[in-house]
Amino acid sequence: MGENESGRVLVVGMGVSGIATAARLRRAGWRPVLIEKAPRRRSGGYFVALFGAGQAAAKRLGMVDAIHDRASMTRGLDLDRAGSSRPGMSYADMPGKPWLMLRSDVEKAAFSVLPDDVEIRYSTVPTAIEQDADGVDVTLLDTASDTTTTERFDLVVGADGLRSTVRSLVFGPHEKYLRRMNYMVAAFQYTGTPAGLAPGQGATLLEPDRSLWVFAFSDHDPTVMLTYRTDDVDAEFTRSPAERVRAAFGPKPLGNVLGDVIDALESADDVLFDSVEQVRLDSWHRGRVVLMGDAAWCVTLYAGMGVSSGLTGADLLGGMLERHPGDVGAALSAWERALRPYVGHYQDGAFADRRIFVADNRAQLLLRRTMPLLSRFKAGKRLADRIMRLEEIAVYKNADIVGALLTGPPERTIVGGTA
Repeated sequence: MGENESGRVLVVGMGVSGIATAARLRRAGWRPVLIEKAPRRRSGGYFVALFGAGQAAAKRLGMVDAIHDRASMTRGLDLDRAGSSRPGMSYADMPGKPWLMLRSDVEKAAFSVLPDDVEIRYSTVPTAIEQDADGVDVTLLDTASDTTTTERFDLVVGADGLRSTVRSLVFGPHEKYLRRMNYMVAAFQYTGTPAGLAPGQGATLLEPDRSLWVFAFSDHDPTVMLTYRTDDVDAEFTRSPAERVRAAFGPKPLGNVLGDVIDALESADDVLFDSVEQVRLDSWHRGRVVLMGDAAWCVTLYAGMGVSSGLTGADLLGGMLERHPGDVGAALSAWERALRPYVGHYQDGAFADRRIFVADNRAQLLLRRTMPLLSRFKAGKRLADRIMRLEEIAVYKNADIVGALLTGPPERTIVGGTA
């Protein structure tokens, strides 16, 4: 390949991870080509949280000034279908005080630091990837003109999501790597304010195996997430999202807020409706092809670290390529060695974090509702901190991961971080 200045890299996918990776690798001297299957940049998107690790990466990437915490200061409610309510916990109350925003906020911020000389191609997908010791030949299909070209790159980054085309072409079929959690999620932007709530007021409606979350913002319409357990994931895709959600929350009457939200789901323009799945691979890179973000690890929305880990991975990849100039294999190995302890923790912790969003039984719901009372007492607060895994959040979710890794010895593997 020669020096990094002559390195040509293909980045597949214009989500947070892909745009941030292209921006960071350009700064490292690479020449990125960024491709996206959609005909234009996405807009909208659902709720995301940016913990300390993501905030630190955003600062290092130069994009932090283009985003802001949209968290509402209005106290949220814990609802039931009968119309009763009590003060509730919002995601902004989570230990570590994550910043709350829309996915598109982070994508726009990443795009704002993307140099003008980065080549972007929309309506473009890879259809074949072949590599040797010196480079990667990629066949690219322009779906708008139905034409193909084959081009050579020094590095390929697959940042194309949970069902990554790059992963399927290089690593094998999705079934080998997707691990279902047996939950579904429907998420969308709500226009205005859901019935029964005040502007800027979030809410939860929690029942065993199903829940509604209204994520309120201080300066934007809310986003909504409905999530529920299923024994047959494939069957969930045989009917429309609204039909499946109505069935999952039936047969009892929906009530005011839940009914209004599901009515809005039926007419929403842009709905995320998908199964909750993790990606598990023994290695995130093969030769000169590396996977990034959800394509590589998908910690799931329950972990709350999807955007943060994508930004961290992008930032760290640029740092490791700078640390190992001219040796892609060494850079990718060092990058994965350094990042895996954190991502592995997010993945393993997603099963416990899932209970924050949707409980298994009424005992868990009762414990959750007594936590504000427990926290008034020293012993109760220690118990609540353990339940909420406060210490782990400080070490893993709020750590300046890249700062700790890049200031350490070149081959050092950091398992912990700094709060």
